[in-house]
Amino acid sequence: MGLVRQVLSGRPRELRPGCLSSLGRQPVERLSVELDGVLGDACADARHHGGPEKALHVYPFEHYTAWHARWPRAGLWRPGAFGENLSTQGVDESSQCIGDVLRIGSTLVQVSQGRMPCWKLNIAFGQPDMAKRVQDSGRMGWYLRVLQSGAIEAGDVIELLARPHPTWSLARVQRCLFQRAHSPADLAELAELPALSPNWRERFARRRNTDEPEADPRRLLTPTELVESPPVVPSPP
Repeated sequence: MGLVRQVLSGRPRELRPGCLSSLGRQPVERLSVELDGVLGDACADARHHGGPEKALHVYPFEHYTAWHARWPRAGLWRPGAFGENLSTQGVDESSQCIGDVLRIGSTLVQVSQGRMPCWKLNIAFGQPDMAKRVQDSGRMGWYLRVLQSGAIEAGDVIELLARPHPTWSLARVQRCLFQRAHSPADLAELAELPALSPNWRERFARRRNTDEPEADPRRLLTPTELVESPPVVPSPP
């Protein structure tokens, strides 16, 4: 299906005073992958990131070409900038489906959900509406749960072993969630789709039951106290 171009890991760093993030992960030789994530890797916000349903974050390398065409800033568009653990080639949100079981290196993983962009992207990329642009573009990346621990290295092939939900590509699920491009039958199916992460099933169930909007729009908006704060200048190595 595709291959791993780079593997990346990192720990939270301060983007601005009071704003910690693992955006900007760095290339490493290999990832040692356990059921709840990558050994030595960490997330700043354990409530919204990481854990078994978001053990690995995937972002296609090809997406960087589109971002660079929009904002050709040297050094900005490189693998890891979106916080991914796997920079891939040959797969994207249209070609990956919820529940896909994949062999990557010696690991066995499964596609669990798409990414929910948040305001930290605004700070990391110096664009006040970057999170919304990422959401609107569909170039969000996605998460994998780990079914069998192992190791992943650059050059490993992404092999599709099973596709239990071929009609539910990540792109289609994203359109349902963020653009409300769904029917009542779609909502009913997504609310019960077993391979979809519990968090996203709950979102679709709430919408089915109450017509609740996708999410609090504050997720995309930089907190007022951080809008004017200066970026943190990294210390020299």
